[in-house]
Amino acid sequence: MSNIYESLNDEQKDAVMHTQGPVLILAGAGSGKTRVLVHRIAYMIDKEGISPFNILAITFTNKAAGEMRQRIDDMVGFGADQIWVATFHSTCVRILRRHIDLLGYDTNFTIYDTDDSKSVMKQVFKNLNIDNKQIKEKRVLNTISSCKDELMGVDEYESYAHGYEEERIAACYREYQETLKSSNALDFDDIIVKTVELFKKYPEVLDNYRERFKYIMVDEYQDTNTAQYELIRLLAGKYRNLCVVGDDDQSIYKFRGANIRNILDFEEHFEDAYVVRLEQNYRSTQNILDAANAVISNNTARKRKELWTDKGEGNRIHFRQFDTAYEEAEFIADDIAKAVKKGDVRYENCAVLFRTNAQSRMLEEQFVKNGMPYDLVGGVNFYDRKEIKDMLAYLRMVNNPNDDLQVRRIINVPKRGIGQTSLDKVSGYAREHALSFFEACEEADSIPSLGAAAKKIGAFTDMVRVLKASYPEYGMRGLLNDIIERTGYVLELEESEEDDAKDRIENIYELVNKVVYYEENAEDPSLSGFLEEVALVSDIDNLEEGKDRTVLMTLHSAKGLEFERVYIAGCEDGIFPSYMSVTDTDPDAIEEERRLAYVGITRAKKDLTITYSRSRMNRGEIQYNPVSRFVREIPQNLLDNTLPKQKRYDLDPYDDYSYERNVFEPKPFDSVMTFSTQPKKEKKSSVITAKTSLLSLGKGMTKANGLDYKKGDRVTHIKYGSGTVVDIVDDVKDYKVTVDFDNVGVKIMYAMFAKLRKI
Repeated sequence: MSNIYESLNDEQKDAVMHTQGPVLILAGAGSGKTRVLVHRIAYMIDKEGISPFNILAITFTNKAAGEMRQRIDDMVGFGADQIWVATFHSTCVRILRRHIDLLGYDTNFTIYDTDDSKSVMKQVFKNLNIDNKQIKEKRVLNTISSCKDELMGVDEYESYAHGYEEERIAACYREYQETLKSSNALDFDDIIVKTVELFKKYPEVLDNYRERFKYIMVDEYQDTNTAQYELIRLLAGKYRNLCVVGDDDQSIYKFRGANIRNILDFEEHFEDAYVVRLEQNYRSTQNILDAANAVISNNTARKRKELWTDKGEGNRIHFRQFDTAYEEAEFIADDIAKAVKKGDVRYENCAVLFRTNAQSRMLEEQFVKNGMPYDLVGGVNFYDRKEIKDMLAYLRMVNNPNDDLQVRRIINVPKRGIGQTSLDKVSGYAREHALSFFEACEEADSIPSLGAAAKKIGAFTDMVRVLKASYPEYGMRGLLNDIIERTGYVLELEESEEDDAKDRIENIYELVNKVVYYEENAEDPSLSGFLEEVALVSDIDNLEEGKDRTVLMTLHSAKGLEFERVYIAGCEDGIFPSYMSVTDTDPDAIEEERRLAYVGITRAKKDLTITYSRSRMNRGEIQYNPVSRFVREIPQNLLDNTLPKQKRYDLDPYDDYSYERNVFEPKPFDSVMTFSTQPKKEKKSSVITAKTSLLSLGKGMTKANGLDYKKGDRVTHIKYGSGTVVDIVDDVKDYKVTVDFDNVGVKIMYAMFAKLRKI
């Protein structure tokens, strides 16, 4: 095994051979961090005699964990199966399956996905008589998730809550957690939070795992949140042999709770930390890396790194601009088709990246029009399809009858003649007698005024008992087939006239295939284990390899992947970076967008194309945005096309950067200029149309003669009603006024056309 380390570069060897104490490996994009982790584990076992039993390797996605697991097995061989290689969530689930009873849960708990959480919150709103027009369910769920990321429990949030909205959210938080507890269920955030709670409440359990995991390695450390940091801090607290690997320049998940300070402040958290920088890139050409280095160097909150490669300069970056987003999508599809036809690449070697999912529509249309195979990452997940969620609900109910959400989902699916009124009576009876919903169903004969529905509910509970009894004898495959037969679910689809009935039936039998595969390949197959595996699947885990299809995905989804050819579409300020980040007063917002640009650029191995559209339809209006500042930050000599120059008649809604802004030749007839804006919190984003030709604006626009209102004044608009002036900019052409309208959100307009009247 000794020769395996000779293939490493000096910095990689340094990272591999420094095994004691806290270590921070700053691994730039494409620098071989997984290779380093695998070699490090092999070195610990081979050269230092460390037991595989004492090693824990954690990453974020099943895909990454699976790849690491395979490479460790191949390199280490005997004893590799004793190493824990898993995601944060699956690691914690494994611990909780053994010990969560100490926290008052059964070990067969259910894991709720996002849709399940939404369903619970709807019921919470109903129980607390909260109008979702006043407070949105999504806002409450986001707040709860943020609290859990920061390890803020219900009591603590209640102590800080002030005002009607926060007090209502606090009440929802408490009711939500109580509902989950009574259903013996955890949401995704709870999986980490409850493990931390377990360790803090039961030191003997923590000490057991500290003795087990004397050497801990964490991949993608820049993506950890506060709860995950605390989990790792607790586990590593005794032996302190903690190695974290990450790249602060690729920290792009703040919206999920990721805290970049965890990696930036690692040396403060662990004062004796040893730091290694991996800067040699094995993926991309130098021109691509120079572009990435130039862009990311504009960020201030980062650790110094400079990527380099010995692969040569390679092609310059292709910059293409178009009049419309339609032409942009048409070009991208045609360019890929031509390259495939010439034999330069296969479809699977290409990826099209964009900032938001909404941008995929035109691209998909062009791929379909050209008959080109593609996969859209972030579309409907297989496990999110109704028929699959229904089948899984039956399996979950058999596994955990106390899971009220699953029982309520399928008690009348397929239809059994049990109406909502009857279900409400059962729910009321359950609350009155402190029973689960299923337990109340078992006592249907005792519930007043149920009438004929009691018999139907009784038939349902009888079926569940039969299904539960069949599982130990026939296994999961037999259980699922029994569910399909006894419920008549597939039979109902076969008799259905719905267009997608056949596809839905095929999906159900694909789930049967998944069950069979799991039973044949899992180390210790169980119904809980299967449901756990399904619950922790992410979009990127569903990306099938070995299929000759171009991938369309958001920039966030592309992290960790690489392609021969990459196209980054929609590179305009207001699109990428997003308008929200452009107008955010927090500089971290634009820095995170810049890190996203860095991620996108470094996905490309040989060929990178950046596209920009002069006009783009957004919410039914045409908007014009300047070229993305991130494109402007790329040295001109690295591009194969020059950027457009500024013209004096360009109307630019952004004033916070000094370089020449992008312009375009106006169309001769009644062109429309719109400014895309993102409003505050619950208000919908909107655009304002200045109804004038760009040509006339350029040639003779007259500035309004003073204003009779100022910032903070209340004003009224003939179309949008009343609002508050939040900003006034004395532009050369006219006063640019920003108004937060009561009913339609924030709009930016020139005073000359707005004709605002002070109230």
